[in-house]
Amino acid sequence: MAMSAEPTRFEGHAIPSVIEVISTLRTYINNAMTAPEPRRIKANNKKWLLSLGDSCAELLEYIGFSRTETEWTPPKPDISDTAPYTTALNILLDDVDDELLILLYQQPEDERRIAKLPIELSPAMPEFERILGSKDYKRSFASRTLDLTKGKTDEHPFYEGLGARLDFHDDLIIFGYESQITCDPRNGPYYLECLQGIADGRESEDLQTKVAIEASSGKISIKDVREAYKSFSLEYGSQPYDDETIIGMFQSRVADAPRQESDLRRALNIIGHERGSMSIQHVASNTVTTYEQALTWLSATEDMDNSFLTSMYSVKVNENPENTEIARHCVALIAEKRNSSALRTWLQTGELGEVEMEFGQAYMRLGIENRTIDDEMVLSAYNSLAQDAPSQIKDLKAALRAIAKSRKSTYLQSFLDSGGNDYKASEWPVGLENIGNTCYLNSLLQFYFTIKPLRELVLNFDNYKMQLDDGSWSTKKVGSRKVSRKEIERAQRFLLELQKLFQSMITVPDNKVTPEQELARLTLISSSTEENMRRMSILSAQRPSLGDIGGVPIQGPLPTPAPTVDSPDTIMGNGIETGMEAPKEAEVIPADEVSSEGTLVEAPAMDPNVDNDFMVIDAVEKPDQQERIFEDKENLAPTQEEIPRPSTPENQMKPLAESSPSRANEQARHRSPTKEITDNPESSQLANQDATALPGPPNRPPPVPPRQKPEEQKRALQEEVEIGAQQDVTEVIANVLFQLQCAIKAESVDETGEQIDQIKKLFFGKQKSYTTNERGDIRSKEEFFSDIKVDVASGPRDIYAALDGAFDVQEVEVGGSMEPQYATISQLPPVLQVLVQRAQFDPKTKTSFKSINHLELKETIYMDRYMDSSDPDLQQRRKACWGWKKELSKLEARRLKLTKNEMDLPMPEALRMAAEYLKQLSAGSSADAINVKPELIKSLENAYENAKVELSALEDKIKSLSTNINSQFADLRDIPYRLHSVFIHRGQVSAGHYWIFIYDFANSIWRKYNDGYVNEVLDTSVIYEPELSTRPATPYFLVYVKDDLKSELVEAVCRNVVEQPQASQEDTVMSDDARDVAGPG
Repeated sequence: MAMSAEPTRFEGHAIPSVIEVISTLRTYINNAMTAPEPRRIKANNKKWLLSLGDSCAELLEYIGFSRTETEWTPPKPDISDTAPYTTALNILLDDVDDELLILLYQQPEDERRIAKLPIELSPAMPEFERILGSKDYKRSFASRTLDLTKGKTDEHPFYEGLGARLDFHDDLIIFGYESQITCDPRNGPYYLECLQGIADGRESEDLQTKVAIEASSGKISIKDVREAYKSFSLEYGSQPYDDETIIGMFQSRVADAPRQESDLRRALNIIGHERGSMSIQHVASNTVTTYEQALTWLSATEDMDNSFLTSMYSVKVNENPENTEIARHCVALIAEKRNSSALRTWLQTGELGEVEMEFGQAYMRLGIENRTIDDEMVLSAYNSLAQDAPSQIKDLKAALRAIAKSRKSTYLQSFLDSGGNDYKASEWPVGLENIGNTCYLNSLLQFYFTIKPLRELVLNFDNYKMQLDDGSWSTKKVGSRKVSRKEIERAQRFLLELQKLFQSMITVPDNKVTPEQELARLTLISSSTEENMRRMSILSAQRPSLGDIGGVPIQGPLPTPAPTVDSPDTIMGNGIETGMEAPKEAEVIPADEVSSEGTLVEAPAMDPNVDNDFMVIDAVEKPDQQERIFEDKENLAPTQEEIPRPSTPENQMKPLAESSPSRANEQARHRSPTKEITDNPESSQLANQDATALPGPPNRPPPVPPRQKPEEQKRALQEEVEIGAQQDVTEVIANVLFQLQCAIKAESVDETGEQIDQIKKLFFGKQKSYTTNERGDIRSKEEFFSDIKVDVASGPRDIYAALDGAFDVQEVEVGGSMEPQYATISQLPPVLQVLVQRAQFDPKTKTSFKSINHLELKETIYMDRYMDSSDPDLQQRRKACWGWKKELSKLEARRLKLTKNEMDLPMPEALRMAAEYLKQLSAGSSADAINVKPELIKSLENAYENAKVELSALEDKIKSLSTNINSQFADLRDIPYRLHSVFIHRGQVSAGHYWIFIYDFANSIWRKYNDGYVNEVLDTSVIYEPELSTRPATPYFLVYVKDDLKSELVEAVCRNVVEQPQASQEDTVMSDDARDVAGPG
């Protein structure tokens, strides 16, 4: 067009080809997408006029070009935005560029060859994989998958069951298992069988560990279910059996083989859990606590009269006299429910005498399977049930009394007699009632209450509250990521609930306070777990659904596990957490910690070199883009999550920003303007048809959405608290600190935008890691930390030896080579928290266990030796100490070889006994004597002497090195920290009970806070000395405070008791009297 308008000016110029025109436009677009200030184009530029110019003005203006009389200005997209783009103009230009590339590819091949344009289209599959979140997922080594399906070429159904591929890494297999369990808990046994089958096929230690952990927490597989059905000559899955049939088969088998009753009950319990049948489970446990269960146990029905019930009682007792007590208990429950004076009289005047709970039934009543647990755990079980069902307190006390009598326990009897302590309320801390597996929560709340600056912040929350009406929250960054408005609002609810509790702990005239369920939920359950529960609620028939595909409910996309970056800068020493990452929203929490049915425990420690083997997603450093897309981040893919094992820098996760389906949807919405323009008349016609087919407005109001009944809401809340009570220790602490920071305003921000506030200053320090490569280059990285993780797996040690493990030099793998790395502390927090990692895994037995090795605590520790310093003397001391420890490790290994063998005899003693035995053989009678060469005996005697000398020298050398190590930093005493709190756990890796010891610096006493009871510790050996027991109580979490600030940091007693008015007290007495007249409720 330009050439025809000005032929003289363009004489000698060729008409540009289609390829040249398209390539020119692509060049301008690419320059605009990358250059900070795209170069303007003269309007009379010949190449511009021939290729594009005024003839393409409408197209150019549509894609963002603008013009004046003398020049064209290219579009100005946001060059900081990266793919997948989020701004409308970037998305438009990216679409246009893709379409131009397609047009180039469609040109004849010879023309493309002449133009020398290497046009190659990228396969679409990688882009689909990126959008679906499956790009560059972590794959297992080929050698791990060769025998996976035992020679079959097709993928095993076990993989299909977990939604996995043959080459998935073990971490993704575990993620698939946990996702299936979360979405479809009803079929948990099948998914566990899939996991077990894959673990066996791969011979994977990590997967077998996961299977063992699941089994230890009571999970069952389809294999277990099949075996259970076989116990009753039933074939699983062949036909539907009703509960009555199964219970009848059980009762028949027990009658035929009474010695197998325990095994049969175990099998019946598995079937009950698999079917979700409470009636089968109650029969299996032989526990009767309700009217309905009593009828079932007696094989009676509700319409049976009293005379028939007593007959059924006689039948049961005649079948098995050992059932006498439980049979009487059933009759008593029925009498209470029916308010039957006839049954009560029968129980009181019958030949069997007065009903008194048998101690075996008492343990069942309190839900205690292990009868060897200590009195404190028995009392904890009682308190939990009494709190849940106060109307059954009489029956629960009868059970506790029976146990106290059988144990001859003065501790339990004293509780039954008094139920409290004699300390003056205004001078003594209050206890916190256990509201259902919350002993760890109670210990944590007691600890936080004694930290004076934190308590004052909570009580005066309005002075620190983050304001949400000025927009400043949009830049708030906690735990290395931005937080959403919803998270802030949730955190502020948590602070308000905590404020109510603290106020009660100060003013209540009683000696104990009951925490609210809502506080327990917000403390124990992070926003990510809460979002997971919200997703699960979609499965409920009482909630709206997203529809289904093939009968399977649609629940929305689930993210893949977040990745980690295996770089030397992220690898830390043995157990120090570098920069606590905040709990993340909208991510399904993996359940691979060893959760407790009784309380919260620490997840088992795994090999960090395996544990952090996750995939890396493109552009993981762009979580900020997600913030610009949605205010409601509950629907975005998670940027990071603390996984259910001890948190270390090696297993910190990276964002899945690029893989978020929500991001893809958002991008599609930004692209929508370009899609609305169409020249296709058919599509326009179809669109018009769709528009005319839309239904008119409804002629009646919409239905009221179904809502949970009050009792269902209460039960759901209790279930959430119980789930939260099984979370990992580190998760709960991280959740609390994260919410505290989210709820309050910042005092300042650091160079990365991280919020600096009272919580950060109080609980967070900074550590610096140093890594040296083969060339001698040293890299360093400084990060926040909130606790130091120490290990006692290899044996007893003192607190310094345990802390050394977090800072000492160690070899880490970087790029295929091993490089030394050590850590220091660049900034200490006033409140120093130490997590003792006790959950371990035995690779031989494939089971998890709790390490009970003693950790020797010190009243005061000095942190000088761990500080970051340029002092050459300190660095030289460290290097010398590292060398001694390396030598000590070799000597101890040699000593072990000389002192431990298959015969469990020290090597010198074994050699001596061998020599003596050969002497006896050769010195026998002539008929029995055996010819033994004297040289052999002499060699054994020499070996004995040499081994004895070597062992003695080893002992001396080990003692000398140990002395050097222990005294190397003894003179560095400028930074003292005092022991303030010790969290104690008694039990197994999957269950147990927590309490806490807290030191009162003002009164110079230790107190023991055990749920609702707070008592002075008269013998401090229970804190500092090892307990001589096969199941000792052990420290799990320690708190030290800076010595020169202890009076400002800690106040153990804060009471301002507000006595009840006299009228209220009289009313209370009247109420009690009225209740006494009415009889037990």
